[in-house]
Amino acid sequence: MPRPPLDGLIDDLYYLEGAPPYARLTLPPAPSALLIVNLGEPFRIRVGAATAEYADGCVITMRTRALEFGYPRRTRSVGVHVKPWGLAPFLPMPAAELRDRPVTVEQVWGRSAVAGLRDRLATADRPQEMLTLLEEELMRRLSETDGLGLVRHTSSVLAATGGAAVIGDLSVAAGVSGTHLAQRFKQLVGVTPKRLARTYRLTTTVLGIDPSGPIDWGGLATGAGYFDQAHFGHEFREFTGLTPTRYLEVRRRFLREHPGHVLDGWPLPAD
Repeated sequence: MPRPPLDGLIDDLYYLEGAPPYARLTLPPAPSALLIVNLGEPFRIRVGAATAEYADGCVITMRTRALEFGYPRRTRSVGVHVKPWGLAPFLPMPAAELRDRPVTVEQVWGRSAVAGLRDRLATADRPQEMLTLLEEELMRRLSETDGLGLVRHTSSVLAATGGAAVIGDLSVAAGVSGTHLAQRFKQLVGVTPKRLARTYRLTTTVLGIDPSGPIDWGGLATGAGYFDQAHFGHEFREFTGLTPTRYLEVRRRFLREHPGHVLDGWPLPAD
């Protein structure tokens, strides 16, 4: 668990080493952001038709499209799973500028700073020391961010309700206009409150699916607050590029081929 005040911005820090379960993994949109410092061979990220290589790592703000990670045969990195608003205090630009456009860590923090950080991480004796070094780097770079309290509180309500809260009610409760709230969200999260709410709702619904048993898609859709099964299917395809039944097939493949793997959940085999 990260120490305060980082615990209000990030969910966890992690160390990853070894052979990935698949050469390519698809990561659908989720209410989160990501920072990776790469210590191994470069990896590739594809968004739509565009593919880029990342040697030093990457920064990914709240996204609206699925990403495909192409891994080397063995990978090694440290990273941070960040809350939707959590990258804002570490970015020199509005989060919306990076939406669905992963950038290198160097583009955000500068070449010399990233080179120094990677050197310190690479020479650390053990993973826990590496995570401590990364946490210290984040603490040094933490900056005051206007509007963060407003966005954090509103996002937390959306998370607690699984995206079911009415956005208009949230702006009224916060004492700001809907336009002001949307502008702050675009600046600090990268998307509007409505889009974040949609992401929370779909993610909560999908991660609640038990892929080992039969699925009542109609009942699932209604219980999650969608108009009907067709509405749920449309949202599902927009976010993941898959139909619900195809998602279930892919998820079951992961479970069958890699039972109990730490990555089981949102990442999906892409090959």
